Amino acid sequence: MDYKEFNKEIKDKLLKIGLTEEQSKITKLFDYMQILLEWNVKMNLTAITEEKEIIQKHFIDSLTIASYCYAGKIIDIGTGAGFPGIPLKIWNQNVEITLLDSLNKRVLFLKEVIKKLELKKINAIHGRAEEIAIKEQFREKYDIAVSRAVAPMNVLLEYMLPFVKIGGKCICMKGPNIEELENSKKALKILGGKVIKIEELNLPETEIKRNIIIIEKEKKTPKQYPRKAGKPSKEPLI
Repeated sequence: MDYKEFNKEIKDKLLKIGLTEEQSKITKLFDYMQILLEWNVKMNLTAITEEKEIIQKHFIDSLTIASYCYAGKIIDIGTGAGFPGIPLKIWNQNVEITLLDSLNKRVLFLKEVIKKLELKKINAIHGRAEEIAIKEQFREKYDIAVSRAVAPMNVLLEYMLPFVKIGGKCICMKGPNIEELENSKKALKILGGKVIKIEELNLPETEIKRNIIIIEKEKKTPKQYPRKAGKPSKEPLI
């Protein structure tokens, strides 16, 4: 796919999720896609390799939360190949973003993207959420934590809420079924969060349903959370 075709493909979809097209940002997304496809040949970064699907299922999907992420310090937990963090950074230059991933080779890729796209106020760090969240320089230092399809809600909350300041938000990007929210009441109560909004949407020109769950942090997360690496997923708070 050349730039002209990419430009045409993405513009309408951006408008449909309420974003005004900006050519310099579209150019950066195109460059990002080229780097992703180039690196994906040598390491498994994404199973989605068809350009139209990358636009729809990675870029547009990531940007559905752009209106919630226009300022402050943001951490993207389990970012993988940079979603939603890098598209959010491209779209909102004012935010400061930390990309967190447990696989070092993905972090090397993310650093290459940051360098080649000349992105500012964004860094990529290697580590597990359970280990990074207990460190003073990260704990309760963020205005927003975001995560896309990383874990069930009651597990995800134990990863996310320790990073967020009181009054900050967790933005959980989920698929069509959110029955797991029912199993998250105990985790919310223990970890200090409260669901304030659930936005249901379809990705433009598809029947793919998404739910954006917004959680506000009302009180400090107890010091014993998150528990040791692996324990939140093995013994979720139910």
